[in-house]
Amino acid sequence: MTIKRFGADGGVGTGGQHLPFSSAIEAGGWLMVSGQTPMRDAEVVEGGIIEQSRIAIENCIKIMTDAGYGLEHVAHVKVILTDARYFQSFNKVFKEFFGEHPPARICAVADLVVDCKVEVDVTCYKAP
Repeated sequence: MTIKRFGADGGVGTGGQHLPFSSAIEAGGWLMVSGQTPMRDAEVVEGGIIEQSRIAIENCIKIMTDAGYGLEHVAHVKVILTDARYFQSFNKVFKEFFGEHPPARICAVADLVVDCKVEVDVTCYKAP
């Protein structure tokens, strides 16, 4: 099985730092998207949990779409929130995107290395 790497040259993080990982990898019909934060143009977008959640999910979707996957292919989502009180608000945004094709999911609360409220990653499957 071969592994195809997307964005293997690395992206740009806050402060212009080079990110030493792929934005996604694909192998055997699986696509694993690296955790996405609410960033645009290498800077965190300020805002509340609703806005930051939308941007983080949209960043995942852009990577998925560029790799040829859609929301119907999302099998599992991992979510990290920085505050448990964000859970219900995040769920509202999550349902907007995944309501028709609800994937399996885990949601945890932890500090993030980027100064934002949420990080999201997705795992997709599409038969090769």
